[in-house]
Amino acid sequence: MAEFVMPALGADMSVGTLMKWLKQPGETVARGDIIAVVHTDKADVEVEVFTSGVLERVLVEPGAQVPVGAALAVIREDGAPAAPRAPAPPAAPALFPAAVPEAAPHIAISPSARHLAEELGIDPALIHGSGPSGRIQRKDVEAAAAAREPTAAPPPVPTRAPPAAAPPTTPPAAPPAGPAIEDRNAAVRRAIASAMSRSKREIPHFYLGQTIHMSNAIAWLAQENLRRPVPERLLHGVLLVKAVALALREVPELNAVWQGDELVRREDINVGVAIALRGGGLVAPAIHETDRLSLDELMHAFRDLVSRARSWSLRSSEMSDPTITVTSLGERGVETVFGVIFPPQVAIVGFGTLVERPWISEGQVLICPVVNASLSADHRVTDGHRASAFLAAIDRLLQEPDKL
Repeated sequence: MAEFVMPALGADMSVGTLMKWLKQPGETVARGDIIAVVHTDKADVEVEVFTSGVLERVLVEPGAQVPVGAALAVIREDGAPAAPRAPAPPAAPALFPAAVPEAAPHIAISPSARHLAEELGIDPALIHGSGPSGRIQRKDVEAAAAAREPTAAPPPVPTRAPPAAAPPTTPPAAPPAGPAIEDRNAAVRRAIASAMSRSKREIPHFYLGQTIHMSNAIAWLAQENLRRPVPERLLHGVLLVKAVALALREVPELNAVWQGDELVRREDINVGVAIALRGGGLVAPAIHETDRLSLDELMHAFRDLVSRARSWSLRSSEMSDPTITVTSLGERGVETVFGVIFPPQVAIVGFGTLVERPWISEGQVLICPVVNASLSADHRVTDGHRASAFLAAIDRLLQEPDKL
């Protein structure tokens, strides 16, 4: 038997709230299946299982707050015998055979949207999703609720003179969505503040910066995008993320996390990307095996991650697996950003906006696009020499964008 436990979905997460089971006892589960939804300060997270077998029994009911590491369910692994069960009392004779329920079709819907649909009594099958691949998001449920009009019952036929009309009553107003959103954003802010306070308290940061010449990358990107339909065009940000992932192969000590007092170097490279949330705050979920993805795959993964992060729907592995983080405020016009390391990681890379600057090449002064790259690193793990080699690797890789 294996325990399915409450995962740690953030640096300072101590408890999570189980919102829903997506599998029931007796059902088969496979590694990677999403079997539960957990609410945290930052998102409603779809929690994956990492054991294949049968969901033997659940130990926690929806609505309960559960500490990180506590068992939520028991899974009977493939090949293991079933747990002995107490004999059931004899059933009364049935007069009619029980109807076999039909399996409900799978509906692509975020956990937050599903929860809201249940509260409002709306069938998700009747909602048109606006998210990727038709995924239903919270705003789709809100739109369906707004469009729904109550059907008025026909007035009764009076048999005698009607009584004097009572004063009209004002129906109770629906609770506004604003405060709930504000509460959630406030919770995100508190979680970020806690994680960043811990980071600055425990991690001896040091910082390096480098200006990277981007003429080759931007020229290649422009030609590449001319051959693509608009929805499939690449953003220059995916070149930056891929260059970071490949540079980690050359400086692997930065692809590591702390587990207690032990530093664990990771073989898999899962770059976390900082995503700003509507209303404030951010999350930094992982793009798995970033170094192995093509630019097309990376662009698709990035768009999907942004969409789900902003609809409060992420997977547990995306929250727990980042091995380094990339952050950028380029869309805000910021030229340089020095990030604070996300525990338990050991480094964060920052990129500013693309700007044109004078650049001297072979004795000539040219006007070229450049980007400022920064590295915030943990001095317990690395030093300036190795950290500068990492930034230099990113620079070199961006000079040959066709090889990314």
